[in-house]
Amino acid sequence: MKTLLPLVAVALFAGAPAAQSDDTNTDAVGPMVTDNKVDTQTFVTTVPNANEFEIQSSKLAQQKSASADVKAFAADMIKDHGKVAEDFKAALSQGQTTASIKPAGPALQPKEQQMLGELKAASGKDFDAKYIKMQTDAHRQAVALFSTYANSGDDPAMKEFAKKTLSVLKMHEKHVKALAVAHQ
Repeated sequence: MKTLLPLVAVALFAGAPAAQSDDTNTDAVGPMVTDNKVDTQTFVTTVPNANEFEIQSSKLAQQKSASADVKAFAADMIKDHGKVAEDFKAALSQGQTTASIKPAGPALQPKEQQMLGELKAASGKDFDAKYIKMQTDAHRQAVALFSTYANSGDDPAMKEFAKKTLSVLKMHEKHVKALAVAHQ
């Protein structure tokens, strides 16, 4: 079975389409989904990393953005992704998977660390534009990842978690798209 490549960009939610029929379509900001499947190991290692990026980048947005609507979105991201982290841990403990994650918690992958560095270096409208773009990409990818796992995953508890979380991710995606329009 082909697997989902590790998520390299914006954590849970960006640029890969929901499914690919071959493995030639890789996205610089995220995983490739093949054969409409995501294996459980990939899912459980991708989710915490992506979620942590959402939280850390949104904490920066609360500190650095001059826009009230961006700060409000960031506050929602911190709250909602904190809940996602709790729900993920619960699903992992109830699941049948032997997949593992690092016990010390999610560490950001190099790509996410680089993106966080870009946000730290940005200010003003440049910061808002980068943050909104990263969130747009991340949520597009997350929706694809969670949709695919919800449909094809082999761990019932993790599939249920993916299904439950998908509606929140779709709401975030819609909200960040509205932010992008407002900040053009």
